[in-house]
Amino acid sequence: MRSPWAREYRRTPKTYIWGTEPSGFAGQVAATLLPGARLLDLGCGEGRDSVFFAAQGLDVVGVDSSPAGIAKARRLAETRGMRVGWLVGDMARLTYPGLFDVVYSCGAVHYVPRARRARFFSRLQVLTRPGGLHAHVVFTDQEVYVEKGEIIDYFAPGELAGFYGGWSILQQKGGRIACDQDGTPHHHSVESLIARAPAPGQSDVTGPSSKE
Repeated sequence: MRSPWAREYRRTPKTYIWGTEPSGFAGQVAATLLPGARLLDLGCGEGRDSVFFAAQGLDVVGVDSSPAGIAKARRLAETRGMRVGWLVGDMARLTYPGLFDVVYSCGAVHYVPRARRARFFSRLQVLTRPGGLHAHVVFTDQEVYVEKGEIIDYFAPGELAGFYGGWSILQQKGGRIACDQDGTPHHHSVESLIARAPAPGQSDVTGPSSKE
């Protein structure tokens, strides 16, 4: 898999190509969390969502493979007076410190190759406290636009939920997002998923979902 964004972050050291305000998905997830929750932001890029979560009183660790992206993220956090822990490296290979209440990603985990995903999601679930949340947005194969030479194993609709057997699926939504990062207006098809880990003593708790 190949993401073009590390190159773009290096190319634009003084510009936040995704902006500095949080994604809509981050706002939706934050509304369900209590201050003090420990959150892992995978593929945090330039840090806009990590810094937003920190501003909501969460204990945040942001992860990205791009040193240039993390440098921007640090600068944004410092500008806003927020404290965030940052890790640089491959999200599927890093060792993470401790357990988390929330594992979050927005437009990132589709860069993990399909052959490595089962092990990847299993590792993330082991890192999650009982009753914790996973919240992801991934690109799907319903509307494909290859941007800046990226290479992605696109998720099929519903594929992401298959990694969450025994969890309660709180939300599973398909949709499309507008983009013009390469100068050509286009869309990507996406799917969002929010799932809750079993609480102690629970099993087979797949519950009602919101599907579109």
